[in-house]
Amino acid sequence: KSPRNESAMTNHIERRVIAPNVDPTRTHLNKELIKFTEGVKDRTEAIQHRIKNAELSRKVGKNQVQVIRFILSGSTEDMLRIQAEGKLDDWCRDSMDWLKKEYGEKNVVAATLHLDEEAPHIHASVVPIVQGERRKKKSNKEQEAPKKQYKKKKADRPRLCADDVMTKDKLIHYQDSYAEAMAKYGLERGIKGS
Repeated sequence: KSPRNESAMTNHIERRVIAPNVDPTRTHLNKELIKFTEGVKDRTEAIQHRIKNAELSRKVGKNQVQVIRFILSGSTEDMLRIQAEGKLDDWCRDSMDWLKKEYGEKNVVAATLHLDEEAPHIHASVVPIVQGERRKKKSNKEQEAPKKQYKKKKADRPRLCADDVMTKDKLIHYQDSYAEAMAKYGLERGIKGS
């Protein structure tokens, strides 16, 4: 999760800065899996464009999480096997379909397939925009009736809220559902609770 300027991560993903584990002779093989909106030139701008055009009713806070970063992959052996079998494009398509289904197509703002490191993997960026009322915090105290009644906001309004996307139950669900989607490639879910 990241509330700050994403330019350093964008520089890494888009290979403006080459890390020691990157083979620069293979960087040309990397692929952008999401086409940016017209006028948007990189991942950092794509994040800001989504937030700006989401019709949020509240101002984005200084420390508010604006993007969730994902790395989609498997073990080095499994990913090299998928690539050798000629199934890498199918794996990319199915991984992108899973992301869009789980987080919403408009919220998946960038995705890059890296083929210039040891194992193929996807770096994906999701802006956590959700619909509906805020989650209520669990409390052991009995709820007192509020002294004042405030006007409620529309329940179906879009909100930027990583907390709603990153609950413990949802994180478990994401790992389970991704494993189901990737089973046809011989990938298995990691050990629960590890």
